[in-house]
Amino acid sequence: MPTNTAAWLPEARADLVVGPATMPEPGPEEMLVRVRAIAVNPLDDVKQWTGDLMYRWLPYPAILGEDVAGEVVGVGSGVSRFAPGDRVVGYAVGMERGRRHLAEGGFQEYVVLRADLAAPIPDRLSFEEVVVLPLAVSTAATALFQSDHLALPHPDPSPSTARARADRGTVVVWGGSTSVGSNAIQLAAASGHRVATTASPHNHERMRALGADVVADYRDPAVVSQLTAALRGDRVVGVLAVGTGSARPSVALAAATGAARVALASPAVSFGDLPRRGGPSLRAMSTMMRLGLSTSLTQLSARRHRIDARFVWGSSLMTNEVGRMLWEDHLPAALADGRHVCAPEAEVVGDGLESVQTALDRLRAGVSARKLVVRL
Repeated sequence: MPTNTAAWLPEARADLVVGPATMPEPGPEEMLVRVRAIAVNPLDDVKQWTGDLMYRWLPYPAILGEDVAGEVVGVGSGVSRFAPGDRVVGYAVGMERGRRHLAEGGFQEYVVLRADLAAPIPDRLSFEEVVVLPLAVSTAATALFQSDHLALPHPDPSPSTARARADRGTVVVWGGSTSVGSNAIQLAAASGHRVATTASPHNHERMRALGADVVADYRDPAVVSQLTAALRGDRVVGVLAVGTGSARPSVALAAATGAARVALASPAVSFGDLPRRGGPSLRAMSTMMRLGLSTSLTQLSARRHRIDARFVWGSSLMTNEVGRMLWEDHLPAALADGRHVCAPEAEVVGDGLESVQTALDRLRAGVSARKLVVRL
């Protein structure tokens, strides 16, 4: 019988430790997957670095990780889309409230995935290429399609949807070169909308290749006025704010263009300055005060302009129709025929679970327009 191994977070703010783990068993509508590639996300870094600032319900020792790709080795009752031997990419939700935290954590050799949060991998794509998708594409879909966020119509590959781009209006994705932004551009275009986005100049052509019609430099002090001018005459149906500091300019742009909804996918300030230790500190107090002030100012501005600005929790799609639309209806076909590109590009930083901590350290140091991947 095979044995399981995990990269454990033994306690708050500790480095990951590789060690034995119980072999998980899939329940109804679940499957057991032999993991072949893992990607790291800012959520993993924040949880490791700040302790219980986020995911307070997650007990220690913990298994973090959301992005996995691998081979199905077993399925639970009710699973009909997958069978042992299938290559799949999926969203591991072990960090979420009410889930089996150890069985469903991504940083291990064998993981339980919900069958409705997974998609088959086309033969032409590697595990390393597709593993960049799960959390990012789920967060993008939640922001764009859930009724409490931008509430866009679902993607439709028919020719009539492509012709409807001008009629359905424009979606702005602030932070297009991010993992969430790169997927949001593609999903918004697939739902029949024109897309405007922001990115550094060296990423502009990549944004256009993903489906953006208008691209601006987010670092330009006049970027809001530039986008407002570029979108004059467009019906802007919503703005997705991705990246630290994106909320306030996104609300300002919504006010200037008449958009009534802003989906906030990132905190107002970076948690990178927080010390990696518990207890009070001046840096922690300063960060939290800036977070509270910036969030309050953003909400006040949104209310003044009658804009509905809400924070996005990417896993909420597993409780509604958006999850099924994305993982069962749209993504399998879109990956198979190349309509959805695996973006941003994967960078493999190492092999084996021992390399997950290396990837997290690299992520904390700063990564642009790439996704850090570990191969198992």
